[in-house]
Amino acid sequence: MSAHTHQDSHHGAHHDEHGSSHGSRKSYLIGFGLSVVLTFIPFWLVMTGALESKVATSLIVISLAVIQIIVHMIYFLHMDAKSEGGWNLMALIFTIVLVVITLTGSLWVMYHLVNNMMPISAHDMRNMP
Repeated sequence: MSAHTHQDSHHGAHHDEHGSSHGSRKSYLIGFGLSVVLTFIPFWLVMTGALESKVATSLIVISLAVIQIIVHMIYFLHMDAKSEGGWNLMALIFTIVLVVITLTGSLWVMYHLVNNMMPISAHDMRNMP
C-alpha cells in the first residue's frame, strides 16, 4: 500500500508541474473588459461609417478580431508558454500553420479558377442546348 501512496503523491506533484494556472476574478474581469472594448470598437466603426475606406475598416476589424482571440486565449483559456509544459503553445502554432495553409491554398485555387475560366457571352448562351 505504501507504493500506491507514493505513486499518488508523485502523480500529484507531476500534475502540478505541468498543470495550467487558474485565473483570478481580477484576470477574468480584465479579460471581459478587454473583450467588450474589442467588440464595441469594430461595431462602432461599421455602424457609424467612421472611416471612408472600406478596406481600412476591414483591416481594423480583422486586426481587432485577432487581438480578441489572443485576449481570450490568455485570460480565459490560460494559455501561455508554461502551461502543459509548452505543448499548448505548440498545438496552437501547429493549428495556425494549418489554417494559414488551408486558407492560402483555397484563395489561390479560387483566384486561378476565376482567371482561367472562359467567359460566356450572351451570344454563346443563346446557342446552348
